[in-house]
Amino acid sequence: MEIQKTGEPAASIRGVHFSYPQKQNVLRGIDLDVGTGQKIGLIGPNGSGKTTLFLLLAGVIKPDSGSISLSDSRVIPGMFNPDFGMVFQNPDDQLFNPTVRDDLAFGLLNLGFKVDEAEKTVKNMLSDLGMEELADRPPHHLSGGEKRIISIAGVMVMKPNLIALDEPEASLDTKSRRRLIRLLQVSNETMLIASHDMEFLLDICDRIVILDEGVICADGNPRNLLGDSSLMEAHGLEKPHSLVPHILPHHKAIL
Repeated sequence: MEIQKTGEPAASIRGVHFSYPQKQNVLRGIDLDVGTGQKIGLIGPNGSGKTTLFLLLAGVIKPDSGSISLSDSRVIPGMFNPDFGMVFQNPDDQLFNPTVRDDLAFGLLNLGFKVDEAEKTVKNMLSDLGMEELADRPPHHLSGGEKRIISIAGVMVMKPNLIALDEPEASLDTKSRRRLIRLLQVSNETMLIASHDMEFLLDICDRIVILDEGVICADGNPRNLLGDSSLMEAHGLEKPHSLVPHILPHHKAIL
C-alpha cells in the first residue's frame, strides 16, 4: 500500500482566529501557506500561539473562524488526517509499544498496511537511520536521543504531507542533537518546527515565521530574520550567536 501525496501547498491557513475560555485572542487572523518540501521554523515567545497552531492543524481543536486545509482537503476537527503528523516535545508521550519495531509499525498498520508491508517499511526506516540494532529494544530502554529519533521516525514512516515538531531538540546532548540535525537536513518531508533554539533552526530551515501575540509578525529568509537584532529583540528573542559579528582582540607584538 502506498500513500499518495496530492495538492499544493502542503498546508493553507486563512483568517484563523482562536481563543481559549481562559485566554482570549490566542490567534488573531492567521494567514499562512506552507509550500511542499519547505522546512519552516516557527518562533516566538512563550504563549505566542505556536502549539495552538499545531493543534488546529491536527484537528484537535476547532478555529473560532477561518479555514485550515492540508493539501487539497479541509481539516475537520475530531477526524484523523493522514496528511498531518505531529511529534510531541516529550517522546515518552509518543512511544508506548513493547518494542521499537512495534512503535514504528503502529501507525502504518492503522493506515491499512498489511503486516509484511509494514515490517518491510519499518526495516527500511531503521536501516536508513543506522539504528537496526534497536528494533527489538523496549522504548523505555532507549537513551533520550534515541527516543527522540524514533518518535520522529514513527511519524516520518507514515509519509504525511506535513510534519509538525514541537521543540524536537529539547534536552538533547550534543551528539544526539547533531544526529537529529542531520536526520532533518536530509529528509524530504515538509516540516513546521517550533523551537527556541535559533542555531538549530538556522541549520535546518529554509524559512522562518515569527508569531507573537497571536499574529504573524515576520516571514522570510532565516539568516535575514534571525540576524535582525531589532526585530528579534522586539519579540523577546535572541539573535543566534553564529550571526553576531565577532571581533578578534588586538594583541600587541611582544618585542
